Amino acid sequence: MTLKDIKIGADCRVVAVGGEKILRRRFLEMGITPRTVITVKKAAPMGDPIELLLRGYVLTLRLEDAEKITVEEVAENNCCCVKCPREEVAV
Repeated sequence: MTLKDIKIGADCRVVAVGGEKILRRRFLEMGITPRTVITVKKAAPMGDPIELLLRGYVLTLRLEDAEKITVEEVAENNCCCVKCPREEVAV
């Protein structure tokens, strides 16, 4: 399954980062590395690009590039973060 196939609002974990040498390096520099949890926040009206939430920042990615990133779906309560940004802290 690739990042392109993930539904809006779903979480996934990066399994592998593909692409040509330069593109792959750019993905890694942007923080898209194996085991990173990514949430697909929304898509443009025509479906391309998609907005992602990862490592505390928002990233917009074209679907053409998103299909080069292999992911697996993650249950909401199965996050790999030490302090998960998805958890609400009671004050």
